[in-house]
Amino acid sequence: GICLITPGGKLRQKLVETRVRFKRLPREEIDAYVASGEWRGKAGGYAVQGLAGSFVVKLVGSYTNVVGLPLYETTALLAGEGFKVHASWLTARP
Repeated sequence: GICLITPGGKLRQKLVETRVRFKRLPREEIDAYVASGEWRGKAGGYAVQGLAGSFVVKLVGSYTNVVGLPLYETTALLAGEGFKVHASWLTARP
């Protein structure tokens, strides 16, 4: 979910649901993934953009939500409150 408190103190929130289906995993693949250590520090024990991405047979919803922040919905929420999200791209360069 996303939560935004506007400068005027209004609370805006959005729930984003994403469904991820894994293939049926044989014990050998599970053991290899656990041994890789990639699961450490990951919500849900995997990173869709990493090794476990090869387990995904279907993703319905927001890919960026699975990664950690639903970008489309976040920028829409900010833009809906008057923030010029895309204009900031011009000044956000290092």
